[in-house]
Amino acid sequence: MRTEVAGMQRRELGETDAEALRSIGIDLDAVRASVEGAFGEGALEAPPLPGRRTLFGRRLPRTRLSPRARKVLELALRESVRLRHDEITPEHILLGLLREGEGLGTAILVRAGLDLGELRRRTVHSLGVVA
Repeated sequence: MRTEVAGMQRRELGETDAEALRSIGIDLDAVRASVEGAFGEGALEAPPLPGRRTLFGRRLPRTRLSPRARKVLELALRESVRLRHDEITPEHILLGLLREGEGLGTAILVRAGLDLGELRRRTVHSLGVVA
């Protein structure tokens, strides 16, 4: 499953992509070289986000969450509140993922042959709550 997730994550353009672009008159290597020539090596890489400072001036790394990941965490919080729990556990995150219903995690669960409704019911039951 880990290799399936890695394959579905954002990836660099490969030879197949370069060939497709060449067929419409775009040379991917020339574009990369031009951008790096104008803006420096690594210009196409996403810049690191600045960390925030703690009370004692130390920098903490800032994480990037996709809008979908933020939505899943928001839904996990709502599930925790709805179930009258005072913390967010992995079960709540799974419930948030199931409620969001459209992300990579849900797609992998469906491809694995899981019934999402049944998974939700069992997860809520494992938390000791009747759904």
